[in-house]
Amino acid sequence: MVSALFTLIGGLERAARRSPGARQLTLLQLIADSEQIRPSEIAAARRVHPSLVTRQVRELEADGYVEVSANPGDHRSCLVRLTPAGTDQMHRLQQAGLERFAGFASEWEPAEVRTLTTLLRKLDASKAAAAAAERLPGGRRWARPQ
Repeated sequence: MVSALFTLIGGLERAARRSPGARQLTLLQLIADSEQIRPSEIAAARRVHPSLVTRQVRELEADGYVEVSANPGDHRSCLVRLTPAGTDQMHRLQQAGLERFAGFASEWEPAEVRTLTTLLRKLDASKAAAAAAERLPGGRRWARPQ
């Protein structure tokens, strides 16, 4: 099972690196999940360096997909929010992804697709619960024995 998961994850990561749309969709979805979000929060959620997020947000802003404004609560940071064009782009990219997956699963039975969905959600919930159990007060993480 672990080998199959790593193979799948590796393939998805390679596809995301080759596809600007996949990278863009990930970022647009994260921004859409909040009314407004700081770039540092995006970087933390994606586990990437803040400078990468800054560059990507600037590209989205230049394309008209996000608005960046000063953070009234902290003038050292800014807030990012999706524009209507950004919402439209996110929906276009989501539809393209759904169509691509439909091609992968075109010979699957509907029950198999539902089973995969259920199991992936269960795996994600288990992963989140394990990560929460590993956190210490203050958001620190404990080190696992080597």
